[in-house]
This record gives sequence, structure tokens and C-alpha cells, in this order.
Amino acid sequence: MRKWIAVAAAVLLTAAGAAAFRWLAGGEETPRAATFRGERTTDHYIPIATRALDPEPLTVAEVFPADSVASGGTTLLRAGTETLTGCAEAVWGTVETAVAGCTQALRARYATPDGRVSGQFLIFNLADSAAADRLVAALKGGGFVRTAPGTPEGFDGSRSRAQARALGHYVTVSWVAPVGTGGRVDLTEPQVALDSLGFVIQKRLVK
Repeated sequence: MRKWIAVAAAVLLTAAGAAAFRWLAGGEETPRAATFRGERTTDHYIPIATRALDPEPLTVAEVFPADSVASGGTTLLRAGTETLTGCAEAVWGTVETAVAGCTQALRARYATPDGRVSGQFLIFNLADSAAADRLVAALKGGGFVRTAPGTPEGFDGSRSRAQARALGHYVTVSWVAPVGTGGRVDLTEPQVALDSLGFVIQKRLVK
């Protein structure tokens, strides 16, 4: 009996270890970024520190005004946009708790013309800057944003990188990854290109 229990325990530990490896390596449906950087909001965004101060909802046309974004000679083409009223749809794990009170999440998927890099940009509309900071903190572990519908199967979470910024009562997330198992892909410019979509919030400061 003891031998059977020991064998069963070993099998469970092996399965759990394999599952954890797949999760960390981006092999599951819910991968997370291998490299993540999060930034809290600053006093610069005090004029939009709460939704009450900035009540007008975001629109797709406002956040994603062009069909592409570019940086340093790298261009990413927009492949689709979504407006989610249920912000929990866009995240998984403990991050679901951190989006409580979020009224909308806008998401767009992007890819380089050659398909070697895929990415997405999200923006969450939260109640206030404290909630925005909590979401950025939650993204550091215990969950992450979900990949957008239509993301290529070869999206390699194990080599991906993401940036999250709290900007007043908003949080932006840009996430890029190489597609497939080819050689090294420089994600610097694709990341900068997607992250630049967050500049839309600067316009909210002067309304």
C-alpha cells in the first residue's frame, strides 16, 4: 500500500512539474511573458486619477486610429480589435480579482508583415489610480493577460516580453513574441511600437 501511494505521489509530482513547465514556457493556452516590466502611475496623471475626473469611455477609433504602428523601421500591422465590457475575459489567474471595477478593456492584435513577430495591446479602464497600480502589481505573478483570439499557435511565450503601465486610472499592456521556433528575434522595436499606443492617454490630460 505504501509503495502504491509513493508511486502515485511521484506520478502526480511529475505531472504537476510538466504542467508548470508548459505554463512557464508558454505551452498552455494561458502563457505569460518571459520578461515583464511594470510601472506604477505618477503625479503627472493626477488630472485623470479617477474615472469620475475622466468619465468618457474609450473608443477603438481613439486608441487604435491607424492600421499599423512602427518604430525604428519595424512595422506591425493591426489584425483586429475588440471592446470587452467584462474585463475578466482579458485576464486569467489572480489577475481576475485585480480587474474588479474595470468597465472596459480594449484590445488589438498586431503582427509584422513577415509574420515572425506577433503581439497585442490592451488598455483597461479602472476606477482609480490605486486600482491601476494594483493591476500592474498583479500582472507580475499568479496570472496574466490572455492571448487575443486569432493569435498564431506558434506565439512563443517563453521568449516573449511585456510592458504594463499604470497611467492614472488606466493600465496599458503591450506584449510581443516571436512566432515559431526559429532563431533569435529582436523584440525591442516591436515592443516600443506597441507601447506607443499608450500615448493616447496624454490627450486625456488636456481635455
